[in-house]
Parts: sequence; structure tokens; C-alpha cells
Amino acid sequence: MKAIGFIGYSNSGKTTLIERLIPLFTARKLAVSAIKNAHHGFDMDRPGKDSYRYREAGAGQVLIATSQRWAMLTETPQGHAPLEELLAQLAPCDLVIIEGFKSEGHVPRIEVRRADQQEPPIYPHDANVVAVAADYTVTDCPVPVLDLNAPPAIAEFIARHLQLVPRSA
Repeated sequence: MKAIGFIGYSNSGKTTLIERLIPLFTARKLAVSAIKNAHHGFDMDRPGKDSYRYREAGAGQVLIATSQRWAMLTETPQGHAPLEELLAQLAPCDLVIIEGFKSEGHVPRIEVRRADQQEPPIYPHDANVVAVAADYTVTDCPVPVLDLNAPPAIAEFIARHLQLVPRSA
């Protein structure tokens, strides 16, 4: 599977950009999956539900299935699962879009930046950054700079960089 990561500081627009890129890739007949690193704990289960009760009883994994989708909840008592392990859990696809995991793995990454950010750039310190997507002119940048407000151009860059080939019908 080919993958591209999006990294950047909070509120830089990573999720919005990814949300706009996914339909562009699916329109190219590419099967797309996504992984998001949530820095704050989350639980898609609710107290009182059967699946929650199974986990509370000690089940390490609980799979919930309906006629429209299924989800597997996996407890990670030893801490955060490595990106490679998470990628291995996905069904085969043409492209995995990853949000976050800026210090994990060797996936090519695009740094997302906004003009109003005060934080220093990530790209000089991360050899996996292959481009910067920004809403302002970035100077002295050793990698291509893409217009954050032009998702079709960003999708084209990714397709070329990863040599994505659409599935035959």
C-alpha cells in the first residue's frame, strides 16, 4: 500500500485538506483508507452498551458489526500502537492518508502550514517531509511548496510522487 502523511500544528487545516482530497482520489478510481492520530483519548463506545461491557470485563478486542459497517476496538494497555502495526490492520487499498504520527515511521509527509501560525516549521527537522502545503508564500524551503487552497494540485502532486495508478474497472 502507498501512503502519504499530513503533519502540522493544531488548527493548521490538516483534516479539512484531507477531507477535500479523499473525493479527488476516489474520483480517480483509487481505493482510499485513512488513519488519524488522536492526541486526546477517545472512546467510540458508550457505558452500558454490550461492547463496552465486554471491554470492561477484560476483552482485548471487540468487533461490532451492522449491515452497513463494522469496527474493531482494540485495547492497547502497553500504550500507543506503532504506525506500521496500524497500517497492517487495513484492508488492501491504493492509498492510505495519514493524519499525524509526525515522529513515527518513514511515510512521505506533507507539512500543512497557515500564515497565522507562530510555531517553527517542521520540514527542516523531518527528512520524510516531501512538500509543504501553505496558505502563504514560504521562502527558503528545500521541498516543493503547494497552495493549501488548491486541493486538486496537491492531489496531482501526491499522485505523481507516489506513482498512483487507478484500479481497472
